[in-house]
Amino acid sequence: MSISVSDLSKELHAAIENMREREGLQAVGVVTRVGDGVAWIYGLSDAGFNEVVSIETNNGGSVEAFVLNLLEDEIGAVLLGADYDVVAGARVTLTGKVLEVPVGPELVGRVVDPMGRPLDGKGPIKSKEAFPLERKAPGVMARKSVHEPLMTGIMAIDTMIPIGRGQRELIIGDRQTGKTAIALDTMINQRRQDTGVVNVYVAVGQKSSKVAALVERLKREGVMEQTIVVATSPADPAPLLYLAPYAGCAMGEWFRDNGKHALIIYDDLSKHAVAYRQMSLLLRRPPGREAYPGDVFYIHSRLLERAAKLNDSLGAGSLTALPIIETQAGDISAYIPTNVISITDGQIFLETSLFYQGIRPAISVGLSVSRVGGAAQTKAVKSVSGSLKLSLAQFRELASFAQFSSDMDADTRQQIERGQRLTELLKQPQYSPRSIAEQVVYVSATTGGAYDDVPAEKIREAAADTYAAIAKSNAKLVDSLNAGTKAEDDDLKHIIDAAKVVAKSFTAIKREK
Repeated sequence: MSISVSDLSKELHAAIENMREREGLQAVGVVTRVGDGVAWIYGLSDAGFNEVVSIETNNGGSVEAFVLNLLEDEIGAVLLGADYDVVAGARVTLTGKVLEVPVGPELVGRVVDPMGRPLDGKGPIKSKEAFPLERKAPGVMARKSVHEPLMTGIMAIDTMIPIGRGQRELIIGDRQTGKTAIALDTMINQRRQDTGVVNVYVAVGQKSSKVAALVERLKREGVMEQTIVVATSPADPAPLLYLAPYAGCAMGEWFRDNGKHALIIYDDLSKHAVAYRQMSLLLRRPPGREAYPGDVFYIHSRLLERAAKLNDSLGAGSLTALPIIETQAGDISAYIPTNVISITDGQIFLETSLFYQGIRPAISVGLSVSRVGGAAQTKAVKSVSGSLKLSLAQFRELASFAQFSSDMDADTRQQIERGQRLTELLKQPQYSPRSIAEQVVYVSATTGGAYDDVPAEKIREAAADTYAAIAKSNAKLVDSLNAGTKAEDDDLKHIIDAAKVVAKSFTAIKREK
């Protein structure tokens, strides 16, 4: 409940009078009330949005806060530290700066909090530069169309839902369906394929044990050498959770603006929206749909708009964003999911039912789309995967229809069997991203009909043996495909012939059974 100045204590009146009588040019305010990490301040009419203020504590120290509410007679500031040492009557001064975070190559390989303070015990970070957390996104003239691939190493994505550098591709699904696994494999693939892309992983309110396990895995894979981790846990105050994605984005922008390439993963923006809702309700902002404030769309749009592919005159760097959203019972029509779907350039939708059927990654072919990635897909993969998405979508429809029909014509049966083999082929264990050459060999051999007689459960084993045989007999072809060169007709014939030879051994096993 709002308290008028007349109801304040004598000490508070004295503090305000003291503030008015103070000489000098320094703008000074006073805390009128404080609680739940929010301080209301009287007297700082010159404060700007997102400006940092310094509040004196009753133990002689100070705590920083940033301004979010600008009202006529007072401002609302969110504390960046504990509020138990801040009391009504405390003196507040403007710092004249906005929130900044250290940026640059010195952060690579480190685990930091949203303020850039190290959490990994490796000592201070001696960064030469700092960027504001909130920066204006590049304009249309500063950008270039997305045309370079960002290979994830996950065959289902690279063949059907390709991602380009500078794109924003949403990963969406219920909890425990493999969203972080896709992001982690993408980071690992940047190392395996030596793409030079720097990874920025932002953990928003994730359990510390989960973040520690992820960092340990990245170290084991040798990926931490090109990764920055910005970590917040559920125990951290809401302001830190709110600031984490902006801090990670600023760190990634340094690489983009210096002609390099970066990949940023926001895990996840659902928790980010909840943190912002908490802050907004405490600041007495009117709640809207699902109690979120009216500008919850804007906090995500201004964040994701900063992912871009810059034009050649600005260094041709890129920042690719993979935001993650957690749905409730597969409801992608909820408020935050629809917001982020409308902001991003496509989404990878993970279905719980597919996950429990053992189809992992559990990507829904019908609901997943990449709106700009097709222009960035390598010619090698594009040439063999053109009809893959349509074939799989048709198979899913036919399979659900065929279970009610006992007699099927030969064409329908063949389409269903081919679809079963493609579904098996696209299953992929975690931490094992596939190279471009592997993907081309796997897909071209299967769609070319070489494995039609191979048992569906043996399809991946047959494809792996085919690739091993080709890598041994024709290393030049493998190098050419890994470079992204389109496979010629002779190359495809060579792949299918090799696959047929391998398939015979698996067909023989089937007959013996």
